[in-house]
Amino acid sequence: ENPDLYHGVSPFSLNEGIALKEDDDYSYIFGKKLTELAKKDNRIVAITAAMASGTGLSHFKETFPDRFFDVEIAEQHAMTMAAGLALGGMIPVISIYSSFAQRAYDQLIHDVALQNAHVVICFDRAGLVGRDGETHQGLYDLAFSKLIPNLTIMAPKDYGELEAMLESAIYDNDGPVIIRYPRGSESLSYPLADKAQIGKGKAEIIRNGDDVTLIAIGKMVAYADKAAKILEDKGIRAKVINVRFFKPLDKETILDNLSERICTLEDGTLCGGLAEVIDSLLVENNLSKAVLHFGYPDHFIAQGSVEELEKVYGLTQEDIAHKIFKTWFE
Repeated sequence: ENPDLYHGVSPFSLNEGIALKEDDDYSYIFGKKLTELAKKDNRIVAITAAMASGTGLSHFKETFPDRFFDVEIAEQHAMTMAAGLALGGMIPVISIYSSFAQRAYDQLIHDVALQNAHVVICFDRAGLVGRDGETHQGLYDLAFSKLIPNLTIMAPKDYGELEAMLESAIYDNDGPVIIRYPRGSESLSYPLADKAQIGKGKAEIIRNGDDVTLIAIGKMVAYADKAAKILEDKGIRAKVINVRFFKPLDKETILDNLSERICTLEDGTLCGGLAEVIDSLLVENNLSKAVLHFGYPDHFIAQGSVEELEKVYGLTQEDIAHKIFKTWFE
């Protein structure tokens, strides 16, 4: 009776067949904020590809049935439809799993970016996805998106930043925008000190220190912050930069806050990701620094829980702090 609910089974009541309540997650926060914005602006429409529940759009669907479009398993069509709606004066917001967005790459380039259409594209399940396994790992979206002209690419560090980025993507941008966020809950919650900085495309300094600079994006900002706290207990002061914008990169803030030792942290592939972007920035500016990169290698990542895989690839906050300490301060 409810195939959508049982497409991916989470813990549920055997007697009632109802999923047990889970904590809020990024998908829920996205859907809630989009619904709030849509109540004030009838140009906003939502599009998904057979994933209304998984992408947090169930409430939007119920609230605005005439402004919600489920194109079924046709991500290519979702992207092209969104471009048409945008060019017709609407503000389409697409929510697609990162791994499924790969199917719509041609349409993202030709129908959205080439037209410079104001489409807001939300890559849900960016990074590791855990139980869905090898085919669903959302590790490639930063790398495959960055080379496309006209795109703005953002990644929030927590729920508050996701809400601010969604509003900014809708109202502070004229062209296509990608927001990528992980499966699951925020790791840390930060006060949003200056919402206007997001509209201006600015990176953020989370923590100050001059022994090492940790440059992180998305969920890895919290990991960097926690690793910095471990290092602080060892007498090492680490600066933490929240990149926020992968494209265009806030080069000025990053260059102004570099120490002699630099680490990049990302929930994606190192090949083509933040690691390469920062390496290029150093070369462009003729800077010689000691560098460590934390992310996923150039091979397919197998089945496993997020916690298991982060341990395998040395991406827990303890692993990060230990490698930094052992490499430079032992």
